[in-house]
Amino acid sequence: MKTILVPARELPVVDEPAVLVVGAGPAGVAAAICAARQGADTMLIEQTGDVGGVATTGLMSHWTGKTRGGFYEELLTRSVEAEKSMDMADRDNKPRHVINPEILKTLLLDMLDEAGVRLRLYTFSSEALLEGDQVVGVITQSKAGQQVIRARVVIDATGDGDIAASAGVPFYKGRESDGKMQPVTLMFKVAGVDINRGVFPGSFEETFPLPGGDIQTLGRQEIPAPAGHVLLYPSTLPGIVTCNMTNCIDIDGTAPEDLTRAAQVCRRQIAPIVTFLRKHVPGFEQCYPISSASLIGVRETRHFEGLKTITEEDIRAARVFEDWAVTKAHFNFDVHNLTGSGLDETGEQRHFKQSKGYTIPYGCLVPKTKDGLLLAGRNISGTHKAHSNFRVMPICANIGQAAGTAAALCAQQYIKPRMLDVKTLQDKLIEQGVTL
Repeated sequence: MKTILVPARELPVVDEPAVLVVGAGPAGVAAAICAARQGADTMLIEQTGDVGGVATTGLMSHWTGKTRGGFYEELLTRSVEAEKSMDMADRDNKPRHVINPEILKTLLLDMLDEAGVRLRLYTFSSEALLEGDQVVGVITQSKAGQQVIRARVVIDATGDGDIAASAGVPFYKGRESDGKMQPVTLMFKVAGVDINRGVFPGSFEETFPLPGGDIQTLGRQEIPAPAGHVLLYPSTLPGIVTCNMTNCIDIDGTAPEDLTRAAQVCRRQIAPIVTFLRKHVPGFEQCYPISSASLIGVRETRHFEGLKTITEEDIRAARVFEDWAVTKAHFNFDVHNLTGSGLDETGEQRHFKQSKGYTIPYGCLVPKTKDGLLLAGRNISGTHKAHSNFRVMPICANIGQAAGTAAALCAQQYIKPRMLDVKTLQDKLIEQGVTL
């Protein structure tokens, strides 16, 4: 690879919050709000023009799993209230975990404002500012050029762990055995659906008999690979359904050339998927696409080395860690097929039997080798299979709550995250309504 030498230059330090959160997905928004609510001067930066990440710009259909409590519970309650305030027809008869992305975008902005978070959109950062082994801020890129934001504590909520990787925190990508990562998806919506006649498979293992065969078998036969599974979710709006059906394998979500290919592959799958729905699925005979995500849904990239690492065995055992930071997390091992469509042979949905939920230790949020930095969201320290469980948005939101609360405590005490008394963090979380 050719290289060039970039001349050294002075960069302006444009702000110095106590807590800086990078990435405004569910984990980052939760982290910023909870840090600010603890009295810390908090800034949130986001590369797109909206907050919410996969929940909004990613056009996700619903909050997944059976997680209870924490900041996630507040999001559900506030979302329903916001929709009802807009006179959303029949909202009381729709499951509260179904997402209206447009209303959620504004709600999250309102919640950030209420908490006093200072927000910068259209601002990208993938570079940590280091002083020795201490992360003391980030270098940003925007229309204003390169700038520096310094902070006492930085929270990496970028999903892929861009700041942690730049800082030199050790990581591996994907599956431990071969580095393969879960496929990516571009969500889209169709309108013109007769909801009363429609069928809506919500998991890979759920199917329905149709005149030509069962819906999942027909999907694998007629939808161009690597797509082929059928996942359909009614929205809160009449006649509109969210489709989680595009699929692109062998993608590294940290490589721009791979993300470009994924966008091309997934967008070209939308038309044949709609043709399939019209041909085979009751209620979808007159459906047509009306919107698609502007953010590709990346499920898995970097797994970082933390003070602790949560494993598949911890989740199966519903382990309660003494240094818990997240409680009542609950999902299955949702490993999408790494070589095609549907559920991977290592995944467990219907056959996942652990019904109690589990906790996540604080040590998973703390990088093993760098100070001044916390991880929040799917980039915390966990194994490939454990990650397939904790990567979903409700759990990520509650990880963000723990990270934001911890960051505020550290900033106020002028201590490193690894030095925080976990009991103090737990007491603060309990004050916020978190329970075991």
